Amino acid sequence: MRQTPSALMLFAAGFGTRMGALTAERPKPLLTVGGQTLIDHALDIADAAGIQNKVVNLHYHGEQIARHLAHRVGISLSWERAEILETGGGLRAALPLLGKGPVYTLNPDVVWTGLNPLTQLRDAWNPIAMDALLLLLPVKSVRGRVGPADFALAPDGRITRAGSTGQHLYIGAQIIHTGGLAAIPDVAFSVNRLWDQMIADNRAYGLIYPGDWCDVGTPQGLIDAEILLASHHV
Repeated sequence: MRQTPSALMLFAAGFGTRMGALTAERPKPLLTVGGQTLIDHALDIADAAGIQNKVVNLHYHGEQIARHLAHRVGISLSWERAEILETGGGLRAALPLLGKGPVYTLNPDVVWTGLNPLTQLRDAWNPIAMDALLLLLPVKSVRGRVGPADFALAPDGRITRAGSTGQHLYIGAQIIHTGGLAAIPDVAFSVNRLWDQMIADNRAYGLIYPGDWCDVGTPQGLIDAEILLASHHV
């Protein structure tokens, strides 16, 4: 089993309901920010990190995404035709395409400026100690999203659930071992189920992203992301 990840899961199956009318006729990954679709922003990050095996899961308006990606090489499609499987179920369904061992996962509904998040994860990955390594930001540094923290980050890099001391938000990029997915009986479930087991085993870690980041889950998030990208290119 490989210990350094070489495959990427890109989550693109969701309904994008927080976007309202903007996603009534097209999927959120095909919305444009900075002159480029969200999914192309994400795939460019993967290409720059040298990841050749990229898997995209599809459900809502999946045919549109499939057509959009037809010109790109190194992409496999994991169709969720009957129902959306959520992040955990979708990741498990894509394992025949991803292969065994740890994988990267990336959310396309965010934008990044600065260090490539996938190369940052790769350089910090320690398979001896870790089953998951998540990119985080302090809640006070987050653009485009309002809400409570996801995790508390210990000095040694381990994460626990936020509770009263949590100050950090997961920002949509990670390396994760997938072996534990087989033991989860549900068909559709969140990757949070896997994180909880890894946290209990003291094998879940977090890493602060040093660049700028914006969530693009709402119409206001699109505006915030445009401002961020414009300021980065000044």
